[in-house]
Amino acid sequence: MAITQAVANSFKQQLLEAKQNFLTSGSGGNTFKLALYSSSATLNSATTVYTTTNEVGNSGSYSAGGGTLVNSGTSISAGVARTTFANLSFTSATITARGALIYNTSQSNAAVCVLDFGSDKTATSGTFTIQFPANTSTASILRISG
Repeated sequence: MAITQAVANSFKQQLLEAKQNFLTSGSGGNTFKLALYSSSATLNSATTVYTTTNEVGNSGSYSAGGGTLVNSGTSISAGVARTTFANLSFTSATITARGALIYNTSQSNAAVCVLDFGSDKTATSGTFTIQFPANTSTASILRISG
């Protein structure tokens, strides 16, 4: 079993089919969530939808399905289109997670991308935070360049 950081292949196709919408909340954009997974999970570029298999258990403010993400909308500079999300925290939680899946609840829980934390990350009766990179052409969580 392994978690491999990747943009989901199905997501790439859905972009071309206009099935993914990253407009900001309140502007007609889709709803994206992030679910956490243990090291027993198998997630990679072939992942197509959110799954409960090997998702971390409910604890504190974390429950099955994870948390709703707030996206930054889209922008482009230096020939790179991009988007990112606000940091997401789960409080009063005891969690050990190896990775995460970002998925689109507005599109039948379609997978967007897999995050590999590199090793198990743990919070014990505390706050587990996913810190997203800056929204730049070299760091944003989702970038498209030609």
